[in-house]
Amino acid sequence: MSEPQPTPSPAPAAPPLSKWKIFLRRLFSSVLLWSVVLAGLFFTQRTVADYVFLGIMLAIAALGLNEFYDLVRKRDLVCFKTWGMIGGLLLMTSTFIFLHGGMVRQVFPAKANDFESGILIIFVLGLCLRQFMSKLNQQGILAISMTLFGLMYVPWLLNFMQKINFFPDVRETDVEGNWYILYFILVTKFSDLGAYVVGSLIGRHKMIPRISPGKTWEGFGGAVVVSTLVSVVFTHFAGHHLYGMNFMHAIILGVILSMAAVVGDLIESAFKREAGVKDSGKFFPGIGGMLDLMDSLLFNAPLMYLYLRHVLTH
Repeated sequence: MSEPQPTPSPAPAAPPLSKWKIFLRRLFSSVLLWSVVLAGLFFTQRTVADYVFLGIMLAIAALGLNEFYDLVRKRDLVCFKTWGMIGGLLLMTSTFIFLHGGMVRQVFPAKANDFESGILIIFVLGLCLRQFMSKLNQQGILAISMTLFGLMYVPWLLNFMQKINFFPDVRETDVEGNWYILYFILVTKFSDLGAYVVGSLIGRHKMIPRISPGKTWEGFGGAVVVSTLVSVVFTHFAGHHLYGMNFMHAIILGVILSMAAVVGDLIESAFKREAGVKDSGKFFPGIGGMLDLMDSLLFNAPLMYLYLRHVLTH
C-alpha cells in the first residue's frame, strides 16, 4: 500500500495593508475614476461630451446601485433588485434626454425636477404592481421600501450632477456647468484627503465609534479646513469659469461641502456595518466598491445644485 500523502499546509495569508497603502490606493482609484468623468465632460465636441458623460454616469450608478442592493440582501432584507436597477438607469437616461433638449427646450431648472418627480411616481406604481405579481414575497412593504431607497440613494442623488451640467443659466453662457462639477468633485475629494491625513496624524477623539471607529473630530476639522482652502484657491484661479462665484461663496461652499462629505461617508459606513462587511464591494481590489469611492459625492451633488440654483443664480 502506498503511504498517505501529507496534507499540504495552507498558504500563509497575505499581511493586511497598512492604513497609508489603503489610502493611497483609494486616492489613486478616486483620481482615476473622476479624471475619466471630467475628461468626458471637457471633451471638445460638446454633444459627444454629453453622451460620454451620460455613459460614465450610468456605469457608476449601475455599479453603486448593485452594491447597495447586495448590502440589503446581506442584511437578510428583501428588495426587487432587477426592477431597481432598471428603474435607476431609466431615471438617469430619461432625465438626460429631457435636459439635453430632446423633449422641450430647457429654460427653468424646476421643470427638470418636475419631470424627475413624474418618473419617480411611475416607478413607485411599478413597484406596487411588481409586488401584486409576486406569489412568494410576503414582505411587500419592506421590498418596495428597500428598492425605492436604493434608487433614491444612488441614481437619484447622482442625477444632480446632470442637473448641474445642464443648468440653464450656466449652460447658455461661456461659463458652463462642467466647471461646477469639477469644482465640487475637487472640494469633496480634498475633504476626504484632509480628514484622513489629519485624523491619522493627530486624531484622538472619536466621532461615532459605533459606526466608524477611524473617524475623529480632529479629522473632521482637517476635512473642513483643507476643503475650504481648496475651494478658495480654485475660485481664485478659475472663478471666471464659475457663474456667480466669489470669495465669500467659496468659503461657505467649502464648509458646507466638506461637512456633508463626512456625513455621506458616515452614512455609507453605517450601511456596511449593518450588513457586516468592511467594503461595499470588490470592484477595486484591496480598496472596496464603487460606493466606497462615491459616498461623499452623493450628498454633495444635490447641495451643489441647490446652492447654484437658489444662491448663485438667484
